[in-house]
Amino acid sequence: MYWLGVYPREFSGLLGIFTQPLVHSGFKHLFSNSVPLLFLLWCLLFFYKDLGYTVFPLLWIFSGLITWCIGRESWHIGASGLVYGLSFFLFFSGVFRRHIPLMAISILVVFLYGSAVWYMFPVAELIQENISWEGHLSGAISGFTCACVLRKYGPQKPIEEIQDEENEEVEEKEEN
Repeated sequence: MYWLGVYPREFSGLLGIFTQPLVHSGFKHLFSNSVPLLFLLWCLLFFYKDLGYTVFPLLWIFSGLITWCIGRESWHIGASGLVYGLSFFLFFSGVFRRHIPLMAISILVVFLYGSAVWYMFPVAELIQENISWEGHLSGAISGFTCACVLRKYGPQKPIEEIQDEENEEVEEKEEN
């Protein structure tokens, strides 16, 4: 089944852009991707409702495409690129929007998955040689990019919150 993964810069590896998240090396690999994927996907669809249906396919395709472009010559399989994409999107989208519920999700994502950031650098090969740090990095790039590009779409900080912040700033200046 590895042939359904991404093989970088080879025509035969292009199919993996679409199938990579569906292929795993075993039950442990599947389970380690499924739990965070289901939780992060639930967060995406609950907090970003309609936008989530645009973000998810974008993350799926762009994480695979970037892996195809930057990966080392090896088969890259698993949904971890998608997991990284979702976590980076949820984190940065909450930060960019500065809306309290979305920022709370950002903090939760950091709390639950923050340590995973080390697995998107080449040092991950030293920990476990069959880890596709390129897939993780590709997901992170995709999530960050989607959060930047789509920051004006979907849920936004309510106007009354913005006005309250401006009033607080004016009051602080008047006190000084």
